[in-house]
Amino acid sequence: MAEMLPALGLTMRLAGVTALLLLFAGTPLAWWLARTHSAARPVVEAITALPLVLPPTVLGFYLLLLFSPTSPFGGFWVAVTGSTLTFSFTGLVLASMVYSLPFMVQPLQAAFESVDDELLNAAASLGASPLDRFFSVVCPLSVRGFLNGVILTFAHTVGEFGVVLMVGGSLPGETRVVSIALYEYVETMRLDAAHQLAGILLAFSVLVLVIVYTLNRRYRMRIA
Repeated sequence: MAEMLPALGLTMRLAGVTALLLLFAGTPLAWWLARTHSAARPVVEAITALPLVLPPTVLGFYLLLLFSPTSPFGGFWVAVTGSTLTFSFTGLVLASMVYSLPFMVQPLQAAFESVDDELLNAAASLGASPLDRFFSVVCPLSVRGFLNGVILTFAHTVGEFGVVLMVGGSLPGETRVVSIALYEYVETMRLDAAHQLAGILLAFSVLVLVIVYTLNRRYRMRIA
């Protein structure tokens, strides 16, 4: 069990950082998608949802090319920071943000779309600025969307395999997350360790779903 702790700790850190960064990056995108009448909206929605249908290894392959030091973006990153994005924790965070983007944006978008325009108009008539209206009206009414987005993003990041394998590989303490560790246990026929780690992931997945459904049920009962 002790040898699993570094992978578990790294995975929790990766999922936490990814969920936090996506909360800030995904909120304005979700608000724009919920309120815009732009003709570009379907295209942006399709790009946002792409990780839901694109095989993770395909997404990981293109991210690996993007993060490579020989690419313009990867080369710029090396020039600025002195380190590469490939096979690094920072690269895993950026890749995880792309991979888990729809799990943050879609719950938020649905929550924002459910906010009654009359409430926003009433707040505007009282002199509230757009930013005031967002924080004083929209956010309190969208708590369920924020909770669902954060929880689902965190859980989805914990379970990712193909993207982290392509971008991060398996560097102990740096990129070796639990899904990679589980794969290596099975590959080396260490089935007892694989059973323990798989059991932890299974229990975590069930717990996440119970929390999400409980929160949704309580929210529906509160507004009923």
